[in-house]
Amino acid sequence: MKELLYLKDDQLKEFIEKISLSYRETFSDAKNVLDKHSIGIAHQKVIHLLSSYEGITISELLKKLKVTKQSLNRVLKDLIKIDAIKFEKDVKDTRLKHVYLNEKGLKIFDEIFSIQKKRIYKALLNSNAKEVLYFSKVLNKIIDE
Repeated sequence: MKELLYLKDDQLKEFIEKISLSYRETFSDAKNVLDKHSIGIAHQKVIHLLSSYEGITISELLKKLKVTKQSLNRVLKDLIKIDAIKFEKDVKDTRLKHVYLNEKGLKIFDEIFSIQKKRIYKALLNSNAKEVLYFSKVLNKIIDE
C-alpha cells in the first residue's frame, strides 16, 4: 500500500483514463437500446436515477445530475414523448412534482441494465474479493470528494 503514496502524475493520468474508458464502454454497451428509442446517454442517466430513486422530485434530480433546468427539461420532455415517465403531485405541497418510470420506462431501464450488468458482472467475477472491496471503496472516495 505504501507505493500508493508515491503515485506519479503519469500513473494518475493513466488511472483517470481508465475511469473514463470504463465509463464510456459501460454506457456504450446500451447504445442499441438507446438508438431504438431515439434517446441518448443523458436520457439513460435520468432513467437510471428514476429507477434508483422512485418518486424523486425535479429539484432532487437537478442536484444529483448537476445539470441546468433547461437540460433536464429537454430530457424529461423527450421521455414524456416516448411515454417512459409519469409525474405525480406531492400530497402536501402541490408545487412539487415526483417523477416515476412508468411501465415502458421500467422496460427500457431493464433492457439497458441487463446489458450493462453483463460487463460489470464479468469484471467482478474475474476479480478477487479484495480487489472488488477496495475498488468499491476507492470509487466511493472519488465520488464523495
